Amino acid sequence: MSLVIGWREWVELPDLGIRKVKAKIDTGARSSSLHAFDVKTVERDGKQFAQFKVHPLQRNTKKTVTCEAEILEFRMVKSSTGHAQKRPVIVTTVEVLGEEWPIELTLANRDEMGFRMLLGREAVRGRFLVDAGISFYSGQPKKKRKKKSKSQPIAIVKIDLEKTEDKPAATSQQIAKLPTQPERTLKPELKSPEEE
Repeated sequence: MSLVIGWREWVELPDLGIRKVKAKIDTGARSSSLHAFDVKTVERDGKQFAQFKVHPLQRNTKKTVTCEAEILEFRMVKSSTGHAQKRPVIVTTVEVLGEEWPIELTLANRDEMGFRMLLGREAVRGRFLVDAGISFYSGQPKKKRKKKSKSQPIAIVKIDLEKTEDKPAATSQQIAKLPTQPERTLKPELKSPEEE
């Protein structure tokens, strides 16, 4: 019996050092593809390797992972827009829902695309059933909480408790709602010429 996954899932590429990348499970695409840029081909010991960088998180160009993998071959791949392009193909391990297995990945610049990775039908065939109505069977990664800044107020307003002709006195409820922080003076008070 096959496991069920959603139409998008968080996956891990441990061989590449990518702990999480949001992948679209695309049964309409035969091969899988990973967003890569600054792709360079180097030769070592008679083998070709791809050196490349990845922005694993959507709309985040600050987090960059530098990767290297042996090139299996170069393959002509037709994009969703119908353009054919020769891309390097690597083999790497993918982990989804606790399952790990090797997949072929083409390296392409997917900056303009919505997902950093496509997991094509060859990668999921015989392993998973895809539920097109659900996302993230594997769950959402925990988000880092932003630290609250400890900003101080610029000034504390004094309330005149005495009743004047045109203003009523402040009520005890209004006073209770005021912050209880020490007063800070922004400017020294200026004395009028009559006071000197």
